[in-house]
Amino acid sequence: MLELDPESVLHCHIRRERWSLRWPVFHREDRTHVPARRLSGLDAGFLYVESPETPMHVGSLTLYDPPHDLAGSFADRVRAHLANRMHLSPLLHQALAPMPLDLGHPVWIDAPEVDLDWHVVGLRLPRPGRTAQLEALVAKLHAERLDRARPLWRFHVIEGLADGRVAMYAQVHHAALDGNAGVKLAEALMDLGPVPRAVPPGERRHPKKPGTRRLLGELLDNAIGQYANIVRHVPALARAAAGAVVEAGSHLPDVVTLRQRLMAPRTPFNAQIGADRVIRTHSLSLDDARAIATVAGVTLNDVLLATVSGALRLYLVHRHALPRRSLVAAVPLSLREAGDAGLSNQVTMLPATLATNARSPARRIAAIHAGMNQIKSATGAFRGLIPTDFPSLGAPWLVGGLSKLLSRSRLADRLPLPANVVVSNVPGPAVPLWLAGARMRAYYPLSIVIHGLALNITVHSYDGHLDFGMVACPHAVPDIDVLVDGLDASFAELRTWAAGRLAGGSESAPKRRRRMAAASGSVKSTPRSSSKPKSATSKPRITAAGTKASRRCREAKP
Repeated sequence: MLELDPESVLHCHIRRERWSLRWPVFHREDRTHVPARRLSGLDAGFLYVESPETPMHVGSLTLYDPPHDLAGSFADRVRAHLANRMHLSPLLHQALAPMPLDLGHPVWIDAPEVDLDWHVVGLRLPRPGRTAQLEALVAKLHAERLDRARPLWRFHVIEGLADGRVAMYAQVHHAALDGNAGVKLAEALMDLGPVPRAVPPGERRHPKKPGTRRLLGELLDNAIGQYANIVRHVPALARAAAGAVVEAGSHLPDVVTLRQRLMAPRTPFNAQIGADRVIRTHSLSLDDARAIATVAGVTLNDVLLATVSGALRLYLVHRHALPRRSLVAAVPLSLREAGDAGLSNQVTMLPATLATNARSPARRIAAIHAGMNQIKSATGAFRGLIPTDFPSLGAPWLVGGLSKLLSRSRLADRLPLPANVVVSNVPGPAVPLWLAGARMRAYYPLSIVIHGLALNITVHSYDGHLDFGMVACPHAVPDIDVLVDGLDASFAELRTWAAGRLAGGSESAPKRRRRMAAASGSVKSTPRSSSKPKSATSKPRITAAGTKASRRCREAKP
């Protein structure tokens, strides 16, 4: 077991002991064979921009009730569980094979071995095992890069929590999967009950590492295919661009207004980041959020953005740094087709207003809803044209060089940027899940911060609650607890407003949508919300007090 020095959990001094039970090293003949798979340009880009200050893995902090029959370390139980499921996902047993001289994107190949002693680490918090200690440990682990010589994942099983629960911090490189694919991976490894399902064994294969000739052939095939794809999409891109120009020309703004539309205002979050990280976790009621969405006639995602907007507004008022113009969130848009179960990244980022310049929660949520509708309508026509790949030849040198130039020049401290913060919402399972016989109680997603975007807020819905994972550079966000408190205050403000609207009672849904569109400055009617109450004949249940926010991974303040 690994133990943390009780003298200073913030520095996370770690001592290594021998495992009482050694799990076997899994060789490639013990797994299902998956042929070499080339990384897309988007996948490989996460490798090229990685640096000590910007590790490019995503993570999650999950909490579990330990199994009743647990004897010994839960880390040993997890290793045994994974040993039977290594073949279920290529991510678990594939590693990178670089192109000769780094001429192009690498490929995924079966790793020669997968040492579960390295990939599943056991840790124990020192007494008393508070949440602050857990978050400090995970922040330190989240700042460490994964070993590219191995499959790009690692699980840290953390025991010693004061309430007796077990935590697991999981790292997976973003080159291997996006948020939606991460949920699919978790579902493959987890079960719907405390008894793990029977999993058929994988096939026995003996794949060979691709030689130089094959890799270079793959590189040339990719270059030819990508350039042909660009030529094929030129007419469609030209039509989309012409349509955008015509629409914009009818209300062409002056230079100053155009700059304000394209660039976000400067905030403390838009800064060069260091190698350290700070994380916080928090949970809110999913039922309350859905009720607010129903009353407001908006989507659940709009409610989440409005909650984050109110929290950011309160935080920047606290720091005397609230800009006159609204903050802009970089919001991921999934490009994944229905039924696509692949693990590669299929996502792009789009700017969305957070309406932080509005005092009223009604005006904020109306403006956010109108802004998201505009984004959806604007991207619908050319969504299929948004690239997730680009020619491989020379990309590692070019993209990697530009990334190093950006870091060394500290341009993030000076250049205007199109967004202030990354906000992401990943829908998760509505039913409880189990891992190796342990029931999962919370799933906090932990994502990436980069130069110029020093704060990332990701939300994951799970089993009736919304779990927030906040990752930040401590130099840019030194008082992140103020932001966490702001989430509670902002959500309570939305509940109070929605309860007041519900108490009014007589306003029809179409009239309410027209009023909200007018409040946001939009003249277009807004579509009906996709979030519906559980019963079509009953009103959503919500009060000004609402359901008490569930702080599953937070300590009660004295």
